[in-house]
Amino acid sequence: MVAYFQLQPAESDLQHLAEEYWQNSGRKEQELERAAFEAGESIRNGDYSLANLEAVVRWKSERVVHYLIANSTEKIRRALAVAASPNSTTEAAVKALLELHGVDIPVASAILATIFPERYTVLDFHALEALGHARHDVHFYEEYLAFCRRLAESNVVQPQRELPGPTPLRALDRALSEWSRSHVEQLETHA
Repeated sequence: MVAYFQLQPAESDLQHLAEEYWQNSGRKEQELERAAFEAGESIRNGDYSLANLEAVVRWKSERVVHYLIANSTEKIRRALAVAASPNSTTEAAVKALLELHGVDIPVASAILATIFPERYTVLDFHALEALGHARHDVHFYEEYLAFCRRLAESNVVQPQRELPGPTPLRALDRALSEWSRSHVEQLETHA
């Protein structure tokens, strides 16, 4: 399957939109972005520290920063060294970053964009929407929820009474999440 992108705003509006984005950003967002790109430059120059990684991740997704401490200093160093190598392919750089706990493809893209802003951009649902990929709306969620409810009501999973949210729906959510995680790991193992 090949992704299809169709620019939604007029090309002539893009520069204005970029300037408007920065003007409409709050001071905190501007400071986080500045710090992230300073950290990216430090990574590009060989400083593969948790502090630099944290500055970038905080800019992209502050809610996942706490996951970074689960990575060893050596694991961070190895991943950032691959990401910062001018000889790494996009695939190799992203895969190295995905090895880090707390890093998914959008976060990996943000890390790469700060290290090599001339080569990479951030994968972001807002940007995708501007390229013709509609955001998942309430109707999508309702359809998803109805499907999951039907599946849970068919007794394919049982409540996990000793865990938080002891319902079949929560058990199904755990099962689907685990399948996705392990499926990705299997694909990476066989790649």
